[in-house]
Amino acid sequence: MTALVRTFDPKVKVVLDSISPDGIRLPTVQFRQPRMIHADFLTHRVFSRNGRSSRAVPVVTLLEEAKNPYVPHFLKNKPGMMATEEFSDKERALAEAIWRDMAEYTRKGVERLNDVGVHKQWANRPLEWFGYIDVLVTSTEWRNYLTLRDHEAAQPEIQQIAQAIRDALDASTPRVLQPGQWHLPYIEPDDYRIVLDYLRNGVKINPTPERQLEILKKISAARCARLTIKPFDGDGSFEKELERYNSLIVSQPVHASPVEHQATPDTGGVMVDVGHGPDKRKNRWHWDNRELHGNFRGWIQARKTIPNEWVPG
Repeated sequence: MTALVRTFDPKVKVVLDSISPDGIRLPTVQFRQPRMIHADFLTHRVFSRNGRSSRAVPVVTLLEEAKNPYVPHFLKNKPGMMATEEFSDKERALAEAIWRDMAEYTRKGVERLNDVGVHKQWANRPLEWFGYIDVLVTSTEWRNYLTLRDHEAAQPEIQQIAQAIRDALDASTPRVLQPGQWHLPYIEPDDYRIVLDYLRNGVKINPTPERQLEILKKISAARCARLTIKPFDGDGSFEKELERYNSLIVSQPVHASPVEHQATPDTGGVMVDVGHGPDKRKNRWHWDNRELHGNFRGWIQARKTIPNEWVPG
C-alpha cells in the first residue's frame, strides 16, 4: 500500500469543544480542504455544517487563489476506486504540468467571464476543481466519519483531512456544560462584557442574563454564517452581526443552517427499556426534549427553537 502523501494544509481548528453531563461531546471544527472532495464530505448527513460558497466569494478573490491551484499527488490508474502505484518523477511532472495547464486555462476563462460581467454564482464554478473550501462542522457523531474516512481505502485527500480532524479532536479537551449553558462557537469571554455594554448603552434596555444570552446566540450564528465568504477573524461590530442574523433567520424564508451550531445539553438523559420481555430487551436514551435535538444527540439545537426553521409539506 502506498504511503499517504500530504498534499495540502487542512488548517484544522477546534473552535469550541463542549461535553454534556451525560458525557456526549459536541465539538465545532473549522478546516480547509480541496473543493473537489467537498461533495464526498456532504454524504455525512449527521453533520451540521457551513462552507464557503462560490456564490458569495468575489470572483477576483478566487482568481487570485487560482494562481496557486491545488495539485494532487497523482497515482497510476487501475481497476477499482483505489490507486496504489506511484509514477516515475518524469511521469508525475508531466501529469502535474497538464493539471496546472488546465487550471490556468480555466482561470483565464473565468477572467473573461468576469470581464463580460457574468455573476459570480456562475463565473466562479469552473474554478472549484482547483481551489479550496473552508468548512465549519458541529456534531455529536464523529466515529462513523473517522472510521470511514481516516482509512487507506478513502481518497488520499479525504484521508488527509480526516486524519487532521482526528488529531485536532484528540488534542482538545472539552468543557462541561450544564443544561441552560450554551455551546456558542466564536464567542469569546470579552464578548459577554461587550454585550452588556451594548444592551446598557446601545439599545438602552435592562441587560438581564436572558437578554445577554439571546444576543450572544445571535452573534455566534452570524459569525458561523460569515464562513460563506471567509472564516470569522475577530473583526466586525455587533450591530452588523445582528443585521446579518436578521437577514438570515428573521426574514422569510429562514436560512437556518448557521443556528445549527449553537446548543445546550438536554435533560432527562437516562437509559430506559423499550423492549418486550426479557428476551427482547432493548435500551434507548430517554430525553425530555428529543424533538429539539435536530441531528444532534442529547443536545437541544438552537435551530429547533426558531419559528419556521423549516417549510413543511
